Amino acid sequence: MDLELAGKIALVTGSSKGIGRAIATGLAHEGVRVCLSARGADALEEAASALRKHGAEVATVVGDVATSEGAAAAVDAAVSAFGGLDILVNNVGGSAGAGPFDRATEAQWTEALNRNLMSAVWCSQRAVPVLRARGGGSIVHINSICGREYCQSAPYTAAKAGLTGLTKEMAIDLARDRIRVNGVAPGSILFPGGSWDRRQKADPERIAKMVREELPWGRFGTPEEVADVVVFLCSARARWVTGATLPVDGGQGRAF
Repeated sequence: MDLELAGKIALVTGSSKGIGRAIATGLAHEGVRVCLSARGADALEEAASALRKHGAEVATVVGDVATSEGAAAAVDAAVSAFGGLDILVNNVGGSAGAGPFDRATEAQWTEALNRNLMSAVWCSQRAVPVLRARGGGSIVHINSICGREYCQSAPYTAAKAGLTGLTKEMAIDLARDRIRVNGVAPGSILFPGGSWDRRQKADPERIAKMVREELPWGRFGTPEEVADVVVFLCSARARWVTGATLPVDGGQGRAF
């Protein structure tokens, strides 16, 4: 199937490792020129070098898109590197270690909202005029099944639920500009250095029990399984899909 992505330009935030890196790799394999964005320069350059070895056109920008200034700089860097932008993948997020409502601190609320919701807002606000000028494009928010149902972190759940609502609102509002907006809601995804990798190493018995009892397929998902769905949503093959948040969780979520 030809996804008609060759020659397009994409910015993927949080793309030095894990899901973001897998998305950038998947897009690059389809001929997309990709700008990688992350806070850590060394990991970012390693990811970019790996893609360049396979002939991909890659740019990088170091910064924190959980600030409005960092988000603007990331979008501007992609446009400067390649002359425009067709695809934005808002991947930055994380629970920030916050717990239940009655124990989450003000700082944890601020961090969770900025990382999971406002980063997508700020990047999208900067990107939309560029996409509009090019006659349309695609925005994909990397959400979570925690944006659809109960999880143990109140700030994270609230931020991801907000991102689910934002996805629908943006999709309707930007349809007139031929900009599609969708979300992908991963379940528990395992990769080296990720949160589940750390938990598994810290308490293997507890995590093994969780896998048996909560993951219907008896295993974690992989970044590549999320990336495949994102790449499809960015493509012309998904041209009539907008405003949707698609679970990629192996049936882990319990919401209808």
